[in-house]
Amino acid sequence: MFEADLFPEQVFHAWPHLEHDVDVHGFAILPGLIAPEACKTLAALYEQPMFRSHVHMARHGFGRGEYKYFAYPLPDAVAELRARFYPHLAPIANRWQQRMGLDVRFPADHADFLARCHAAGQVRPTPLLLQYGLDDYNCLHQDLYGEHVFPLQVAILLSRPEEDFTGGEFVLTEQRPRMQSVASVVPLQQGDAVIFAVHQRPVAGTRGDYRVTMRHGVSRVRSGLRHTLGIIFHDAA
Repeated sequence: MFEADLFPEQVFHAWPHLEHDVDVHGFAILPGLIAPEACKTLAALYEQPMFRSHVHMARHGFGRGEYKYFAYPLPDAVAELRARFYPHLAPIANRWQQRMGLDVRFPADHADFLARCHAAGQVRPTPLLLQYGLDDYNCLHQDLYGEHVFPLQVAILLSRPEEDFTGGEFVLTEQRPRMQSVASVVPLQQGDAVIFAVHQRPVAGTRGDYRVTMRHGVSRVRSGLRHTLGIIFHDAA
């Protein structure tokens, strides 16, 4: 399902550029992370009995559409993505913590960070599959889930824009202190991933760093069916 050998070579060879985009813009696009056939296989997992929770967004005021959180043990591809991304993101996360004047630091290995989450009662896995149909959308939100929050996450588009669905753009907003918010529409193709800030990130200003608050969502799907894989690195309480 997942050609692991392609992952480090194609993605992390360009990591300095991606890291720059995350620092400057709060997000970075990784084109072609997952091959089309693997995207289809991952999307098809939505109908399998491997999930701990099924959420209908409209019932909770989250928007329209639905998503399912994977149960442990995670599918191999999902677990591998989570484990491989984390050590490359942890240095960014720790640098952000320092710039924002926060004391918490993140370990280099994801298993060690999960142990910290689980010791605090955050034991429920958070990777998820999202499904949107006609007129579905996801309100702007943050995926926090408990005391221990890793400040970056990843979303991977599994469907083909303009073929499987239309509309449904991934949207980020940045709320700046004493200024108007900034919105970004992130262009994704099938198999592309976006790394983005979960909650807050530092921004360099004329008087030093300041914090901005990030939220993300999905605009209204105008036709078809859209699937996304979400990789969140902290577990839920």
